[in-house]
Amino acid sequence: MVKSASFSCSACGAVHSKWSGRCDACNAWNTIIEDVPLSAGPKGKSLGARRGNGINLTDLATQEPPPPRTISGMDELDRVLGGGLVPGSATLVGGDPGIGKSTLLLQAAARFAQAGLPVIYVSGEEASAQVRMRAQRLGLGDAPVKLATATALRDILTTLETETPGLVIIDSIQTMWADNVDSAPGSVAQVRAAAHELTTFAKRKGSSVILVGHVTKEGQIAGPRVVEHMVDTVLYFEGERGHQFRILRSVKNRFGPADEIGVFEMTGQGLAEVANPSALFLSGRGDPAPGSVVFAGIEGTRPVLVEMQALVAPTPHSQPRRAVVGWDSGRLAMILAVLEARCGIPFAGLDVYLNVAGGIKISEPAADLAVAAALLSAREDAALPAQAVLFGEISLSGALRPVSQTENRLKEAKKLGFTSAIIPAGGKPGGTGGLSLTRMGDLTGFVGEIFGAG
Repeated sequence: MVKSASFSCSACGAVHSKWSGRCDACNAWNTIIEDVPLSAGPKGKSLGARRGNGINLTDLATQEPPPPRTISGMDELDRVLGGGLVPGSATLVGGDPGIGKSTLLLQAAARFAQAGLPVIYVSGEEASAQVRMRAQRLGLGDAPVKLATATALRDILTTLETETPGLVIIDSIQTMWADNVDSAPGSVAQVRAAAHELTTFAKRKGSSVILVGHVTKEGQIAGPRVVEHMVDTVLYFEGERGHQFRILRSVKNRFGPADEIGVFEMTGQGLAEVANPSALFLSGRGDPAPGSVVFAGIEGTRPVLVEMQALVAPTPHSQPRRAVVGWDSGRLAMILAVLEARCGIPFAGLDVYLNVAGGIKISEPAADLAVAAALLSAREDAALPAQAVLFGEISLSGALRPVSQTENRLKEAKKLGFTSAIIPAGGKPGGTGGLSLTRMGDLTGFVGEIFGAG
């Protein structure tokens, strides 16, 4: 009995019973291919040649030395990579157009090359003259980096096999073209094939590969998500064009902690490292003002202090506005609902604006208490003490829940000259960081003691 063939879409993975020109699931054209099971044997061989080679098995107690790392000397970059560049690793760097990805990687290439690592920089978007002009503007014209402009993946891999570099930077993966894939450069199939070949080269030769990826309007790296699974590290380069700050954030790292950040400042001479981001984010903060609160947060392993700004004003519209920059708008709606339901403080008929100063994005729920304090301060037109920091999670019942790494947050606040902190009651006992602490059990008590209402 002859078994019927099966087909699947190379773009979305949908399974089809027969071949067709367009996938009914994702509407992509010419992406349906026939699935050949392993039982059919390797290509060009009979069905009898089904047995493969045995693989070596080890146990969990096997001792292996940690992977060696190459230090670039850019402390912020090395921090996000987990302590340096690991040989044979594949890294994907994404970010908005014009945010500074090429500038960052050109500076990193020069630093790694000066550290003794053979570096090849392959640009598929710019001519060699453009890359050289940028290098000269950054003061890197004499860096021992080998430069190439190419998009043909077969030619690039042939060159890399000959040169055997320690680091390869591909700018960008969406411009690479594999001649064995029948689709245009930048398509899902092309990006997947190029990423697979370059990652395989990195593992086989022990060369590190850094791939630059474009992002979609939703902020995700363009192309199939399988590319993010192929690589060892995924980094996002974030920032607002109106701000000089840039955040390099690790969202996946097999050789170090995820959610680690590195902070840079865009200057006329390129990206400058920011060793103390808390001081920089708070540098423009003046006298105490209503709606301004300092939040002690944690980004990766690093404590970071940022200013939360709120503005509450009567609305001339039937539907009040809720505008948020740098925080989750859904969580803001939850905080407003808890303030009204548990504390009896309404925000109906009021426009609410919330901003995280400096262009940084905060995602941890520990910012709940700081946001609530900023909203109340703006609504009551009452400024909080300038030398106080706040953090804590708010539950739907109005209770304040303790958060992790309290001691590290307090130490960072003390280092920057703060003298007091308002935190949730409970939690693990630990050091106070030398600050005067006010512990609150619920949001109602916080409102009553700090603002004299409730």
